[in-house]
Amino acid sequence: MITIYHNPRCSKSRLGLQLLENSGKEFEVVKYLDEPISEKILEEIITLLGIKPIDLVRKNEAIWKSDFKGKDLTDKAIISAMVKNPKLIERPIVINNNKAVVGRPVDLIKTIIE
Repeated sequence: MITIYHNPRCSKSRLGLQLLENSGKEFEVVKYLDEPISEKILEEIITLLGIKPIDLVRKNEAIWKSDFKGKDLTDKAIISAMVKNPKLIERPIVINNNKAVVGRPVDLIKTIIE
């Protein structure tokens, strides 16, 4: 099953959702600001994405700049920061079985659902 980690207030996330709706495929929507992601799940997502935790952080968010920027953080600390402050998580994230992408640009989503 396809899963999209979605923030309705984000235009790129809305475009990702629209792409999935237009695909005709079944998918699940996780509004991660309303349904917090556990550290374990976030670690699994990061592994599927094949990136470092820091690469999933939205570094222009005010909370990042005020509380975390410039600090020497472990991967675990970065994951913990994203779990406690889900606005820091880049979006949308789309997972299809054992493949995952951050939908920026949105066309990346097509690479794992076709």
